[in-house]
Amino acid sequence: MKFQAYFKGVPAMVLAGLLGSALPVHAKAPIEVVASFSILADMVKSVGADQVNVVSLVPADGNSHEVELTPQDVKKMSSPDTKLLFVNGLGLDSWTDRLLASSGFKGKVIVASDGVKVRKLGEASVDDEHEHDDHGHEGHEHPEQENEQEHEHEHDHGEFDPHAWQDLANGQVYVRNIAQALTQADPENAALYAGNAQDYIKQMQALDEQVRKSMSEIPVERRKIVTTHEAFGYFADAYGLEVIAPLGISTSAEPSAKDISAIIRQIKEQQIPAVFLENVKSNKLQDQISKETGAKVGGILYSDALSKTGEADSYLGMMRSNVRVITEALK
Repeated sequence: MKFQAYFKGVPAMVLAGLLGSALPVHAKAPIEVVASFSILADMVKSVGADQVNVVSLVPADGNSHEVELTPQDVKKMSSPDTKLLFVNGLGLDSWTDRLLASSGFKGKVIVASDGVKVRKLGEASVDDEHEHDDHGHEGHEHPEQENEQEHEHEHDHGEFDPHAWQDLANGQVYVRNIAQALTQADPENAALYAGNAQDYIKQMQALDEQVRKSMSEIPVERRKIVTTHEAFGYFADAYGLEVIAPLGISTSAEPSAKDISAIIRQIKEQQIPAVFLENVKSNKLQDQISKETGAKVGGILYSDALSKTGEADSYLGMMRSNVRVITEALK
């Protein structure tokens, strides 16, 4: 009897499992997506796993406030294989408007921060209802970019704090948006994305509890720090910290001598214990403030980018690293 007769009627996929590589099985190629910066890229990869190939426009240790686009970036975005562009929104990555215009991108733009409690500068966080009007969870076709550009230009004037991921509760919102976008782009792997997102959110919830416990162990009067720019407002609101940031919301700003003098005076008067460096900005200003106030340099915090290697090379690792550095310095 011929070999084939033994397996007559057996489905090809089952037969492939029985015979190993005896029969070719055509695996589905990962979908191609782009993220505006490294923290967001890590979130997308954590949800998409091997079914998603993620490229980050701003690399680890890169500055999302100061971006120079390259021909490679335009080429990647102009490729018909690139299905999604994940952006933070809230003005952080409005520079992607130029990339969309020059590349003719035909995919969808997903605003990962849709639905977070937005922190207006100088105010408490508020529900992001207006974001849903302009940035639906399903993302955007390229022709809809005009309204988004107008909205982001408002953010560039400093109305909103874009660093929403620094609150782990907001990180969970990002993950849900990412999972929904990947599912719509690749419904065959919907169960995988849902399962990965659920596991990821559970890790965020557990870490959120750990952060609250760690911060609660620091005396209230010592929960005060200085950082380069105002990237930790969401963290401060969520976990009970006071942050002084000489550069405001953007690292491209330069404080005046008068501003620096006022900050030095405030640090002395309030006896703020620690000054922190950031991985995306020159540390000369912190060094000056530390020298003139006696506040110690508490270490490096990761604000807008992951580290290339080490503990902070993932979103959860970055949050753990920041909490460890802050608590060690303030205790």
